[in-house]
Amino acid sequence: MAGISTPRPCGDYRTSYKSDMTIFPTRVSRNVAIFGVLLLALFPLVNNIAPFIANDYHLSLMIQIGYYSIAAIGLNILVGFTGQISLGHGAFFGFGAIFSAYLNETTGIPVFFTIPLAGVATAAVGLLFGIPAARIKGLYLAIATLASQFILEDFYARADWFSGGSSGIAANYVNILGLELDDDKKYYYLVLFWLVIALIAGANLIRSRDGRALVAVRDHYLSAEVMGINLTKYRILSFGISSAFAGVGGALYGHYLGYVSAEGFTLLVSISFLAMIIIGGLGSIMGSVLGAIFITLLPETMEVLATVALPESIADGKAYVKEMSVGAAIILFLIFEPEGLAHRWKLIKAYWKLYPFSY
Repeated sequence: MAGISTPRPCGDYRTSYKSDMTIFPTRVSRNVAIFGVLLLALFPLVNNIAPFIANDYHLSLMIQIGYYSIAAIGLNILVGFTGQISLGHGAFFGFGAIFSAYLNETTGIPVFFTIPLAGVATAAVGLLFGIPAARIKGLYLAIATLASQFILEDFYARADWFSGGSSGIAANYVNILGLELDDDKKYYYLVLFWLVIALIAGANLIRSRDGRALVAVRDHYLSAEVMGINLTKYRILSFGISSAFAGVGGALYGHYLGYVSAEGFTLLVSISFLAMIIIGGLGSIMGSVLGAIFITLLPETMEVLATVALPESIADGKAYVKEMSVGAAIILFLIFEPEGLAHRWKLIKAYWKLYPFSY
């Protein structure tokens, strides 16, 4: 009948495996992602127009969120998608930072190239320390990865030729075709570039055959083995992939500071990365970014609140409030939102997509 349009399906219908594994389920979601990247690219330019929105301090926080997000994506691939555990991710993050600075200093390779090379080298170290994952799991694996944290920390402290020991090592600025990224506005775009690469690589990995094998190992390793999946291969491979992301994030961190100290990659850093993926959402690439945003901004927010709420006489309590806030956030999320911020975001999207028939 004229004037009657063809009805469209209501809800989330996926009629093929290809549509189920697509990164962007709708054209709108793809356009929103592209628009979001463009907005992020314009963020430093807002500094001159509206400094109260994007000043140097905010720009520094955005850069921190960027390299922490890259490392958190790697850890989420290991923990969230493969079901392994690692308490040594901070040490691998540090290896990437130190290796990139060391390689640039000793060989003269431009920093722009030492950053991905640091990812490759850290992946090799991760594969080495991931070998115990082929035989053990659960609490025993957690203890083994904790040992890797302390082994690498001790190595950094003793290997003066590599890390500079207690004195640390200088990390040169990134230079691209004569353009030196020696300020936050320029360096921001390098971090954004690598973050986009990490997001695309992580999302496409999970859509691939190897990515589905990692998820199968997590969901039921016995069934995965019956299906012909090599458990040893994929358990070790997940450590290598996770460490590669950590290495790139660490290299960006080191060259941003301009100086790398072995004392900056303690167990607390590894716990912070675990907090990011727990709060952001295990098994979610975007959740890694949300968790990095939350953990980076939470201490800053708590410091502002403590400054307002606490009297000057106990100003020293600000540091304790900042540290306690992270632990309290983990506990609260485990109790009230165990699936993380990514799950809450999905619920919000589903609500508005089906509104007013949200049931």
